[in-house]
Amino acid sequence: MLKQTISQKMLQKLSPQQIQLMKLLQVPTVNLEQRIKEELEANPALEEGLEREDRLVEEQENRDEATEDNFELDEYLQDYIDDDPSSYKLSANNYSQDEEDRTIPISVQQSFHEHLEEQLGLLRLNNEQEETIALQIIGSIDEDGYLRRSPTAILDDLMFSQNIFTDEATVKKILQMIQRFEPPGIGAQDLQECLLLQLDLKLEDNFELDDEDLINLKRAKLIIRKYFDAFTKKHYEKLQKQLEISQDELRDAIGEILKLNPKPASGFSTANQRTAQYVTPDFFIFTRDGELELELNSRNAPDLRVSDQYRDMLRSYRNNRRNGTSNREQKEAVVFIKQKIDSAKWFIDAIVQRQQTMYNTMYTIMQYQYDFFLTGDKKRLRPMILKDIAEITNLDISTISRVANSKFVQTEFGTFRLKEFFSESLSTTDGEDVSTTEVKNVLKDIIDAENKSKPLSDQKLMDLLREKGYDIARRTVAKYREQLGVPVARLRKEL
Repeated sequence: MLKQTISQKMLQKLSPQQIQLMKLLQVPTVNLEQRIKEELEANPALEEGLEREDRLVEEQENRDEATEDNFELDEYLQDYIDDDPSSYKLSANNYSQDEEDRTIPISVQQSFHEHLEEQLGLLRLNNEQEETIALQIIGSIDEDGYLRRSPTAILDDLMFSQNIFTDEATVKKILQMIQRFEPPGIGAQDLQECLLLQLDLKLEDNFELDDEDLINLKRAKLIIRKYFDAFTKKHYEKLQKQLEISQDELRDAIGEILKLNPKPASGFSTANQRTAQYVTPDFFIFTRDGELELELNSRNAPDLRVSDQYRDMLRSYRNNRRNGTSNREQKEAVVFIKQKIDSAKWFIDAIVQRQQTMYNTMYTIMQYQYDFFLTGDKKRLRPMILKDIAEITNLDISTISRVANSKFVQTEFGTFRLKEFFSESLSTTDGEDVSTTEVKNVLKDIIDAENKSKPLSDQKLMDLLREKGYDIARRTVAKYREQLGVPVARLRKEL
């Protein structure tokens, strides 16, 4: 049996303004300008410009008797005109005076595929159909310079997209011609073929090579062609035995391989390649008279205000009401204007709160990691988690996380991600708490200083860290090594 009941419940829900603020907190400085432009286009009551110096101040007048709706509207109009809605300027204290051009420079150069297409004239093609096949092959080469599609797949592409029916032998013949284009190694289907193509071209141009270089190149080709798996796994002793050569001879041959380019198209900007990303710092920390100072980067955040035109429209309507000349259409227009002005004020307030929250959070991080920002010594980084900063700033952990996400700070010692300053603590043998970031830095220093002909195992790395006072397990060493992007000892071996 269905029943209807009335009940009261208390729920915590984020207001639209709070949701807007949370979203803005996640936006890094480099994207904030675009977000503001979108809001300017969507809301005509919001405009870009400096705060007016001649603020409007009028004495409050007696309101006409009206309905409750009219009373609320009159009160809004009076408060708005007397109070001049929120506007903000970023050229205040705590904000950077960066006057650089806001646009990001984009290098203009010939793309990789355009470079290949220019070389088509060097091919001795029989007809227009073969030229179309060559263009299809070039278009299928990826941004690294590899042809990831098989000749069979290219046949299908030609049939469905170009209505060309050909055979696999023709595709392979034209591919082999393209593989002789510059840069060497393009059009290969895997790394092994890419290196072999480059070595073949070097051996063909052997008129500038002496006997020793020629021998080294031939050995390098033999290693890649026949012992590629052993080479990639750095089984150097095995290679020496199979090739019956000395360690020095193997080193010279591998030296030739290391001169090759595993990504032939890396020097070009391809059509599919994303525009290079430039790091735009959200904060600046510098030292003045031995003390740290913090500035927000306001370069991409223009000054905002509520439109003067909309303000004048409200004043005009109020005067008409006072003179008794207002009508229903004017009232409906004012209700629309009120909605747009409210939206503009909410957005401006959200921008102001975003800047204040970001500054307060970064200032707390700066104070917490004061020794590091003063000296640049990563060993002085203190253990710090989101909760530590949240408790000091009286902000929620999720707010701190949003501020730290995708944000950068520029210091006198380089530009860093905010996330780099957050780390768990680890106890030393003396009982002192140190940052896991410090342990990783010490681990990296040990690995950098190791004898590359006999790289250190994780067990040995653990022993060395314990000698330095860091009580750490071998599996933790392996985890930190992987986080640093350092391979296992076998793959770090060099001749």
